[in-house]
Amino acid sequence: MVSFSSPSAAAILAKKNMGALEAVAQFLEHLNNERHLSVHTCVAYQRDLENFFTFLHAHWGKEVCVNHLSEMSVSDLRSFLAARASVNKNNSQARLSGRSLARHLSSLRSFLGYIERDFGVKNDAILLITSPKRAKDLPKPIPAPDVERLLNSSLMGETRPWVIARDQALFMLIYGTGLRISEALSLSMCVLPLGNSLRVLGKGAKWRMVPILPIIAEAVAYYVKCCPYILEGDAALFRAIRGGVLSARSVQKQMQNWRVQLGLEASATPHALRHSFATHLLQAGTDLRSIQELLGHASLKSTQIYTDLDTQSLRDIYKNSHPRA
Repeated sequence: MVSFSSPSAAAILAKKNMGALEAVAQFLEHLNNERHLSVHTCVAYQRDLENFFTFLHAHWGKEVCVNHLSEMSVSDLRSFLAARASVNKNNSQARLSGRSLARHLSSLRSFLGYIERDFGVKNDAILLITSPKRAKDLPKPIPAPDVERLLNSSLMGETRPWVIARDQALFMLIYGTGLRISEALSLSMCVLPLGNSLRVLGKGAKWRMVPILPIIAEAVAYYVKCCPYILEGDAALFRAIRGGVLSARSVQKQMQNWRVQLGLEASATPHALRHSFATHLLQAGTDLRSIQELLGHASLKSTQIYTDLDTQSLRDIYKNSHPRA
């Protein structure tokens, strides 16, 4: 019989009897407040864990509490992966790729580590599961001539010069500095006037310095001059049509308009400008460490994918050019 003479014992028991989804909510607060992960990352964790516990509830036929997680077996985990990897025509969820399955496992490992530290509930079954092999998706940069056309064109049908100036300034900023679209859209008027460098807050609440070319500063200054809205103080730099903060989705739709007009590949997206920045620097002889710092990658491994891309490009050139290829 459990003794409740100690308040701490009662509190520990209450935590272990907490519902799994309630514990997930606390885990997400931990990710946001203590580890300072981005909103998008937290949403991905939430989606993965909710998928898992929805499956486990049906698989076990009971509500899942934190203390039940110590009972979870390798067979339970493999059943979950098999269910997510299969196509179920009666389910709106499509078959997951190896990359998505690996991300699900990564989310679950992080959550179980948190549960072990904060709830005292341990499960080693997850250690016996090997992540599925993931196909390596190489980034798809926009060829330099196409980038030049994008940055020097006017969007047909657009009657507002300030919108064209805004798009060109934003695209030039992303391509010229390697900023993520979220980083560019989070800039406020406080950064003006742009000098020869810019301090940017990136993923993981990490600051980095990126160089600003004079042509970028001129493009941004011209957009600010053309913009019909009051731009001052700590207000957002890039504005939507009605004056609100420009959203990433709006930029993606606008890039689609530019892409159709110029006949660019479907892979020509705002984020592809960041890939183009890194790829073109690497092809020009910039060392990988410098590119890592400019992109704000925490690990050099994230940056090394551009070397794989450059190697593949050389193979394609060789295959198309060599008479014996």
